[in-house]
Amino acid sequence: MKLQEVKLLLKKYGVRPKHKLGQNFLVSEDIIRRQVEHAELSKRDVVLEIGAGIGTLTEFLIDRAKKIYVIEKDKGMLRILNDRFDGAIEIIPGDVLEIELPDFDKTVSNIPYAISSPLTFKLLKHGFKKAILTYQKEFADRLVAAPGTKDYSRLSVAAYYYADARILETLPPEVFYPSPKVNSAIVELIPKRPPFEVDEKKYFSVVAGLFSHRRKTLRNAALDSFAAIFGREYDKREQRKIVENSLPKEFLEKRVFRLTPEELAEITKRLRISFINTQK
Repeated sequence: MKLQEVKLLLKKYGVRPKHKLGQNFLVSEDIIRRQVEHAELSKRDVVLEIGAGIGTLTEFLIDRAKKIYVIEKDKGMLRILNDRFDGAIEIIPGDVLEIELPDFDKTVSNIPYAISSPLTFKLLKHGFKKAILTYQKEFADRLVAAPGTKDYSRLSVAAYYYADARILETLPPEVFYPSPKVNSAIVELIPKRPPFEVDEKKYFSVVAGLFSHRRKTLRNAALDSFAAIFGREYDKREQRKIVENSLPKEFLEKRVFRLTPEELAEITKRLRISFINTQK
């Protein structure tokens, strides 16, 4: 669906894209075709599309999969989807963050950027074979960032734990209507088994605490986030003793943003053992 067709359809139904819902419709048919090709769909696949809008992507998914679920919360867009694709897809009205997801094999979606993080991890914890998702480029860069780079963050660490992620292509604002003020990126996510064994709850607590001081050394970051990591405080002297005695000496002067996910897992194990020993 080309730009003029999109505008005419919106005018016909008397609806406008809502900025607060992140409604920026991809209007480049060439890019949409590539999105679908990246998904490598077959007639065995059940596909989920999130935030379908007026269906500019939906129309390219039809006839390429066994079944298509579409999640959309905007009532105006739901009217358009029902009229355009009556019977060809299963439409689920509601907020994707609040509803139970159906079982699916793959998702191809141009998602609302404001919910990128919670939606991504809801999807990863739900399970699927492959996702082709469009994000704000800045978010995509953080999602795939390597240790030691400017974009490496707790998001990068979490994404690495759950999936293999890579940017497939960058999209300029003008391929969307309305045009956002940022560049976008198509990202491939393929879930994987966690690359190491760790207490997940404690691991992500440690990661969150340390990355709130990402440019500090591990020693200082651990001290500054002690309460966040352990849920309680000791006196400063005892906290320093725990940090100094439990963490690998070779990591203490390393900046947090240079620590690999595997090193963070080792740190988590050492901190947990040390904390348990203090309770005896």
